[in-house]
Amino acid sequence: MKIAVLGAGMVGRTMAIDLSKQYDVTSFDISKDSLAILSAKEPRIKTNLADLADFSSYNELLSGFDFVVLAVPGFMGYRALEAVIMAKKNVADISFFPEDSMALDALAKENNVTAIVDCGVAPGMSNYVLGHHNAQMEVTTFECMVGGLPKQRIKPFEYKAPFSPIDVIEEYTRPARLMENGHIVTKPALSEPELIDFEEVGTLESFNTDGLRSILFTMGHIPDMKEKTLRYPGHIDLIKAMMKGGFFDTRKISVNGTEISPLDFTSAILKNQWKLGAEESEFTLMKIKVTGRQDGLPKSVTYTLYDEYDAATQTSSMSRTTGYTCNATLHLIMNKLFTEKGVFPPEMVGKEEACFRFVLNYLKERGVIYKVN
Repeated sequence: MKIAVLGAGMVGRTMAIDLSKQYDVTSFDISKDSLAILSAKEPRIKTNLADLADFSSYNELLSGFDFVVLAVPGFMGYRALEAVIMAKKNVADISFFPEDSMALDALAKENNVTAIVDCGVAPGMSNYVLGHHNAQMEVTTFECMVGGLPKQRIKPFEYKAPFSPIDVIEEYTRPARLMENGHIVTKPALSEPELIDFEEVGTLESFNTDGLRSILFTMGHIPDMKEKTLRYPGHIDLIKAMMKGGFFDTRKISVNGTEISPLDFTSAILKNQWKLGAEESEFTLMKIKVTGRQDGLPKSVTYTLYDEYDAATQTSSMSRTTGYTCNATLHLIMNKLFTEKGVFPPEMVGKEEACFRFVLNYLKERGVIYKVN
């Protein structure tokens, strides 16, 4: 079995290493440094220096591969997924692009392709959980809080990430869509802050972000749904100050004769400021609550994840919780547990009991454990 992993960033490398224990894996990236890090960690993985923004090359690039994992930055994710589908390759995708993935559903059916998108931690595992319980009960409320943070709090940001800064900034600037009383409502990102105490890490602040994505439409019958991001207290005020100062503006300005957008400049600066160190201790925290009625009786189910950096394998928690969920998703396709053709968000896959249990067990085998109450 030959698998192509498109993107060799921190999460892409984690997925490639995990898959290489069983399969013939080749990783593609435009960064020599990222590929070199991967080769040093796992020499069995083949590497290919490639411009993944050259979507016209995908047919040739993916020739001979059986399956694809897509882990490119969100700004190029939609066109990359489109190119993978046109290359007629089944794919699991964590690129988290802002466009509507269902616009590619007809193309996937036409090319006899199964594409499961948004299959990370959130969106991803949160969708699997909702899809599973929606098939078991009448859901009335879905709430998700999630965040990945460094254990050591270093001012001013007290934040690190394995993702591209521009993808994180997108969370702070894109309006948040929530479901309230059966209607989609839009609120500013960073709005409705709350301070919440967690046993494992103490007090964090939560705020609205546009994380519900596909479930606003696939689960539109659920009256109330929201997702909130978690950060250390004070993060909201800092980001709002940067927004007010124009650091996230997209219109280019002239600086000593050079045209550059403030957003591009900020992203370049934050790439180092927010870069998660290879051996830096961090954690992922997620709490999902589903309430409603089952067999005529009130029912409430809570899933809690607390996962830390794995020192033994030098793998970040966010890479593990995101990447292993995507790999589990790929196995659903490879093992023919899910065979429908088209584009599917995880909630449409999680409704299948065998698929949901497989993903949970795959994660558990790798030490990513969801506690259920």
